[in-house]
This record gives sequence, C-alpha cells and structure tokens, in this order.
Amino acid sequence: MIDGLIGGKVFGKPAARTGQSGKAFVTAKVRAAIGDGDAMFVNVIAFSSVVQEALLALDDGDSIALTGVLTPKVWTDRNGEARPALDMVVHGVLTAYHVQRKRRALQPGNAAPADGARDDMNDEL
Repeated sequence: MIDGLIGGKVFGKPAARTGQSGKAFVTAKVRAAIGDGDAMFVNVIAFSSVVQEALLALDDGDSIALTGVLTPKVWTDRNGEARPALDMVVHGVLTAYHVQRKRRALQPGNAAPADGARDDMNDEL
C-alpha cells in the first residue's frame, strides 16, 4: 500500500455510481503534471460521503489535491507504448473552495463551524 498526495486538475466531470451491493461511490479522473510538460492520469474512486460530495461539486479543469491509497498501473496507448497511470482510493480532498473557507475561519472574529457544517461551495474566490 502506498499512501500518497497528488495535485492536478479534474479531467471531465466526476460521476456518482452505485455498486452491485448498493453502496454509492464517485469516480473521477485527475490529470497531474509529472514534469517536462508531461502529465499522468490518476483514476480516482471515493467511498466517503464527504469526499464524494466534494468531488461532485467540481467540474472539468478545476484544481484539486487528493490524499489516499495509490496503486501504480501501466496501460498501452494506440501506438503500443506503455504509459504509467495511477489508481487512487481517496480519503481526503482539498479544493480552492476549501482553501477559501479555511482562510475565512482564520480571520479574527471568525470561527470554523463546530458541527462540521459546510459553507456554500459556490462562493467566488
């Protein structure tokens, strides 16, 4: 098991799904830069309802940072070249919307909600 932190941009729209057992989950793809202008796709799956909700609030191109369990993979492109990829079971997510909420909470006179309530994720940055 590899515990990892990745950052990148959401590729496409995250999708809510239901497994054969009836358990809900969300899948997404994240395009993460790996240097020299290259990028790697990370296949993301989330089972936590909090993480699912955060992923579903995002759109194609939104910046994101994720923590979770990574599994390295290899796939073959149309030219027969082997390419790296990662699968991640996400345990934590941070987006620009979360950063804004945390900054507001750190301002004098403001306090983070004690009950875990979330701010409106559609606020302007």
